[in-house]
Amino acid sequence: MPGAPAPAADLRPLHRAVLDTATELVGRVRPEHFGLPTPCAAWDLGRLVAHMTGQNLGFAAAARGQVTSAADFAPRPAGDAPGAAFAASAREVVAAFAEPGVPQRRFALPELGPGVTVRAHRGIGFHFVDTVVHAWDVARSLGTTVTFPAEVLTPALEIARAVPGGAAREEPGAAFGPVREAPAAGAGPVPVLDRVLALLGRSPTWPGGA
Repeated sequence: MPGAPAPAADLRPLHRAVLDTATELVGRVRPEHFGLPTPCAAWDLGRLVAHMTGQNLGFAAAARGQVTSAADFAPRPAGDAPGAAFAASAREVVAAFAEPGVPQRRFALPELGPGVTVRAHRGIGFHFVDTVVHAWDVARSLGTTVTFPAEVLTPALEIARAVPGGAAREEPGAAFGPVREAPAAGAGPVPVLDRVLALLGRSPTWPGGA
């Protein structure tokens, strides 16, 4: 129909790829790493992995219409095998997103406010960009790097621009801090990943930059 909006792109293939990257990184985490600092302000690496695991399970429940409260998204302590626990939760959310009828559903996301629901494509997008940023967090905490292809970063930037801001970002333990200004990269353009990170409250130069 002329003038009709284009359907939202199906992010699920990219979402699976990003979760594979996150799973590989979390698989390097050992209990002795739990106390390492991360770019997530007051969260150490153990708390970050627990948060990521809980988010996977919470979004899986949201996709299946099983969310009853914000407790469904609560952190799951990493235990002695953080990589295995995270990998299991990643498989769970990928399977939930792949179920028939998911694109037509609404996801309950009580962490955004009481009674808040969003269309499936937006809920999947939030988890997608959350995983991109937290994969970077884990990499930086472990002293390594992670890269993503343009087909991941282009939609990640668009979604990062749509993530709600406001007072919630100032609260202790918030996954995303207030928006920052991405540092200039010499004479060239700011890298897309740096722009995503800055929009979601990260310093792309961490730990060298506060």
